[in-house]
Amino acid sequence: METIQIHTTSKEYPVILGAEALTALAPFLKEHLSNVTKIMIITDSNVGDRYLNQVKHQLGEYEVVTHLVPNGEKAKTFDVFYDCLTAALQEKLDRKSLFIALGGGAIGDLCGFVAASFMRGVPFIQLPTTILAHDSAVGGKVAINHPLGKNMIGAFYQPEAVIYDIDFLQSLPAMERRSGFAEVMKHALINDLHFYQWLLTDIDNLQTITTEQLQECLSKGIKVKESVVSKDEKELGIRAFLNFGHTLGHAIEAEAGYGSITHGEAVVIGMVFALRLSKKLLHLQFEQQEFLEWLHKLGYSTKVPSGLYEEKLIDRMKQDKKTIGQVIQFVLLEEVGKPVLYKIDENVLLEELKQFMKEESR
Repeated sequence: METIQIHTTSKEYPVILGAEALTALAPFLKEHLSNVTKIMIITDSNVGDRYLNQVKHQLGEYEVVTHLVPNGEKAKTFDVFYDCLTAALQEKLDRKSLFIALGGGAIGDLCGFVAASFMRGVPFIQLPTTILAHDSAVGGKVAINHPLGKNMIGAFYQPEAVIYDIDFLQSLPAMERRSGFAEVMKHALINDLHFYQWLLTDIDNLQTITTEQLQECLSKGIKVKESVVSKDEKELGIRAFLNFGHTLGHAIEAEAGYGSITHGEAVVIGMVFALRLSKKLLHLQFEQQEFLEWLHKLGYSTKVPSGLYEEKLIDRMKQDKKTIGQVIQFVLLEEVGKPVLYKIDENVLLEELKQFMKEESR
């Protein structure tokens, strides 16, 4: 197992990463949260069926209750958020209680926001079960969705720890592997040319990726995330760079309907478009065709889903958290590892998006 220490202005905490990392949960609680009165695990039925008993076994001496929520992005609604708070009150959780997020990025986002809101904030621990959550579980951004925008209602609230058992990732279906690996690509592109080149060279099949390769990918990605959030916890500056590919990606998710396309698969389309803009507007030197061929080999589509329209997507982008005064800002690359925030005229963006969608649909 590997421990990566996360440093933020408000808190420092460990990410414990590796096979059988779950065995570190009870020792961590005894050392750091010895006065826990009750634990509520928030999870969904898919994850619960596979891993809930294992987690409860590790928590044998604690009083544990479970609250099941819908799968995926359907968990991140006002109604589900309210139901979680109601369940916590009915179970008589108090300020010494602990929430545990057992699941992927959506569960972590929801559970973290519940923990941040319950009695004005109680501790929570992230137990990620997806590749995607190597990004979302670290850094303290917790939120639910609004019909008008993704992750628009939330807080910055750091966990006590992230315990990331790679054994949980073995059962992931291909779609979820692709979704999560998109964030690995993002971390490489915004931070480290050598990391990106290693991915291109060494990773050619997400179904046969080795445990060692996967742990290296996750470790590198988490360290990139740590290097950013340690300098900018609340996204007042460089943390916005972590949204590379997300401006169009989030717009696609919202316009298609949350859950119709996975987060990572939408972000991949957003990254392809952002790289296209970077080449045109910032003269980025980048082998776009090599990148596209690699994505297709890994099973990604780089097409905007059918039935979505440029004007509607731009309206969604205007609701992006980076947008100020209705001026859309993209994270672009001057070079791999050197991101910038770039304001783009709406008419220019519309023409570029039309051309992109036309070319990618061929």
